[in-house]
Amino acid sequence: MAENPITKEVLLNEEQMDGKINLYARVTVAPFGTLAYHAHHGETETYYILSGRGEYNDNGAKRPAAPGDVFFCRDGDSHGIVNTTAEPLSFMALIIRK
Repeated sequence: MAENPITKEVLLNEEQMDGKINLYARVTVAPFGTLAYHAHHGETETYYILSGRGEYNDNGAKRPAAPGDVFFCRDGDSHGIVNTTAEPLSFMALIIRK
């Protein structure tokens, strides 16, 4: 696994989004890196896969992730993503407060 598997480029901050959006960013997972499985409370998160391939974990159900795929994590649910290739995996992440 890569030493720094995740990079995040914040495109708009909370202030710019009037406090309604917690995160709007391009996230890149290094080759064979992992964005750890985690829960969301009081918010939802959407991933839109831009490039690369991996495996998305949706509450324990694992699905392939490829460019153009959209994944939605509901308030109270958990998710994570693993880059399963030697190429970077990039996606847009949008966290909306409830």
